[in-house]
Amino acid sequence: MSDSAATGEPIPTVPEVSSTHPLASGCGGSSRVESFQMMAWRWDITTAKKLTRNRAAEVRIEPNEWAGMLRLVAINREHAAQVDLSVPLIMATVPNGGMLIIDGWHRLYKALTTEVSELYAVVLTAEEELACRMHGGEKGQGCIV
Repeated sequence: MSDSAATGEPIPTVPEVSSTHPLASGCGGSSRVESFQMMAWRWDITTAKKLTRNRAAEVRIEPNEWAGMLRLVAINREHAAQVDLSVPLIMATVPNGGMLIIDGWHRLYKALTTEVSELYAVVLTAEEELACRMHGGEKGQGCIV
């Protein structure tokens, strides 16, 4: 029985793919990247972190406003307990879809469970979002692993 079933909380129907996958420029190589997937969209979080390293947070996030989205994301509670809430989330503007957190769901969960009222985020530019997007929108079918 999973943690979600044991606690009576809903089991996410769309898992967060915030893990390491083997990928390379031609797909299926030996490089390792951290990625996040929401529905048919996937982003390279390793690249997003490189692009936003040393960038000051640009927006303030109120965790309660994002709480409903957590049912779409698989959260490892043990990992969430260890995350650093001072690290800014990374957000992207999804074409025709608005803003989306692509890195930081465990921080959001921890903020909600510890009653932290705000987090900060860095927002990828349109060019950066497209550079990080592995699949979805005009990126077509690409490689999904």
